[in-house]
Amino acid sequence: MSPAPVAAGRSPWLILAVLCTSVFIIVVDGTIVNVALPTFVRELGATTSQLQWIVDAYVLVFAGLLMAAGSIGDRYGRKGVLQIGLAVFALTSVFASMADSAGSLIAWRAAMGVGGALIFPATLALLVNVFTVPRQRAVAISVWAATSGLAVALGPVSGGLLLKYFSWGSVFLVNVPIIAIAMVLVGRMVPTSRDTTVRRFDPLGTLLSIMSISVLVWAVIEGPSHGWLSATSAVAFGLAATLLAAFVWWERRREHPMLDVRVFSNLRFTAGSLSVAFAFFALFGFIFNVTQYFQVVRGYGTLEAGVRTVPFALFTGFAAPISAKLAYRFGTKSVVAAGLASMSIGFAWTTTLQAGSSYWLIVGQMMFMGGGLGLVNAPATEAIMGSLP
Repeated sequence: MSPAPVAAGRSPWLILAVLCTSVFIIVVDGTIVNVALPTFVRELGATTSQLQWIVDAYVLVFAGLLMAAGSIGDRYGRKGVLQIGLAVFALTSVFASMADSAGSLIAWRAAMGVGGALIFPATLALLVNVFTVPRQRAVAISVWAATSGLAVALGPVSGGLLLKYFSWGSVFLVNVPIIAIAMVLVGRMVPTSRDTTVRRFDPLGTLLSIMSISVLVWAVIEGPSHGWLSATSAVAFGLAATLLAAFVWWERRREHPMLDVRVFSNLRFTAGSLSVAFAFFALFGFIFNVTQYFQVVRGYGTLEAGVRTVPFALFTGFAAPISAKLAYRFGTKSVVAAGLASMSIGFAWTTTLQAGSSYWLIVGQMMFMGGGLGLVNAPATEAIMGSLP
């Protein structure tokens, strides 16, 4: 990875703000639609299954292409890939806002996932190249990670506010002006970079990575519907494991692999990756469930349901900035473990939720979930990036 010099007059912290804006808009889109689901039933005639895929099509494609998109950025230049991703995301957001059926909305949500997958790894790789001083890099990664966590938490609030005054298409159209500003600032301020050690393209490795991750994410998404012990789930997880094994086998044979799988022998890298994955799986599940609880069970409107998730964002916003300092003092492992334990308590607590449960009980659950996320995300992400050569 070759660091790109920052030109005179370009503050690295302003560049960080631009990168965080880019990542905020794609992450917030993962949860902004949650409060719009009842509206999709009324306006588009969406079924229960279609509602699930309006949310999950974006996540499935995003996750499935993430590794391949990062490799493309390393090879051809991260700034260019970021700009393409922003353009794709803006264009598909416009088409999603004009969808006339649940099926077409699902398709455009999946297409938005392509843009998101191009943007997400590019922002982090560019950040690492801009901030070459370890201490500053750790702070920058903490800010980037905190932005990601807050974006997930603020999605329902943003969606509720937009749906209060505008049509459902606004939850997608709001992306366009923000992305337009981001594209201008990226073009003017962000230096490009690429991995000079990357050589031959690895088409089979790229295909195997997309297929294995996509099947795994599909299995996790569909597990509750089919049953975790059902034949469908068993086949899906078995296929995902087979594809992952094939990917590892192929990459180990390659002289110039898409991903040096030996990095997973580094416990710091593997533990950090799993921690982030588990935290965000739990987070998206919690946000989906709590917004539907507020609207379907308690009968709140879109704005009121969104506003009632604000404590989650507040607890995340409180914990995220101090997580780096805590990691320096007590060690990354201790802080991340505490965060995961906190999220586990909060998630387990949600199983006691009933129709007449007090709102303050839900706030307590948000405290454990949001605070835990804030403790996990930044230190685990910094551990991942610090483990890479």
